[in-house]
Amino acid sequence: MKDNTYISHLVRRISWDDLDVKYIEHLIAIARAEDIEGAGLKCPPRVAADITTMSLTPRTRASAKLVARRDMVACGIKLAALVLKVYESHSDEGPCSFVPLAQDGDRLSKGSVLAEIEGPARVMLQAERILLNFLQRLSGVATSTAEYVSALSGSETKLLDTRKTTPSLRVLEKYAFACGGGYNHRTGLFDRIMLKDNHLAAAHASDGRALADAVMSVRSKNPGVPVEVEVDEISQIPPVIEAGADVIMFDNFCMEDLYKAVEIVGDRAWTEISGGVTLKSLSDIGKVGADFVSTAAPVHSSPWIDIGLDS
Repeated sequence: MKDNTYISHLVRRISWDDLDVKYIEHLIAIARAEDIEGAGLKCPPRVAADITTMSLTPRTRASAKLVARRDMVACGIKLAALVLKVYESHSDEGPCSFVPLAQDGDRLSKGSVLAEIEGPARVMLQAERILLNFLQRLSGVATSTAEYVSALSGSETKLLDTRKTTPSLRVLEKYAFACGGGYNHRTGLFDRIMLKDNHLAAAHASDGRALADAVMSVRSKNPGVPVEVEVDEISQIPPVIEAGADVIMFDNFCMEDLYKAVEIVGDRAWTEISGGVTLKSLSDIGKVGADFVSTAAPVHSSPWIDIGLDS
């Protein structure tokens, strides 16, 4: 029978409260340094400043709205407030007022106002691009994820993300995936045993007794940690079940073999489908009866969402 000990680990969504605000502020500071100080360049600029804004814009206050220019799932609204906070810390012109009118995860129609901002014009102009970059990127992931979740409607199969994320932005992209209605797979190498084909090949344990022994070995060395094993052929399934794997991932199986694989496993382990998953194929995949289907597409292939900062 499936071990429900790990259900909260296997079926989870990262929330904003799970994120380290200090880490996110650090990412914003890096983005600001790229834009204003030329961070990353061997030869930094002679003048580290927004030379356009500082040359033309007086010390006045301004107001603006964040407006959705297409239907979307919002993500990054709370982060936008942090962007302003970081930019304020480099200014002597006072704080900005940020009033959210939507929440992360909200389904919004074209023309909806996500938030209203009021504050020093110079701060708002300097922060505009970085604020929108984060907001448009994360809303794009959330919106694309919602489309994939919709394609699974009527099925009990849950959509999972992967570790194929932008370096340094993993927690934010996984948060956006959750805002779109998906669920989060492992966050990193630290929170789940994941035996993939390369691990098994390196351990000379790709099939039979050696495969079962490899699974039992990692279980014994990591008590209290869920164990997932990737299989790429049906013959690998029985020894993986015998060894007590918690999750069995079917990698790049054809539809016929997916039905067979799920039937073989039955209720003895959690099942996951991976590899070659597309928006078009999800409807058929949902009929197989697996517990999960994982895909990186909503993260690596989602278009940015057009959002304007309008005065």
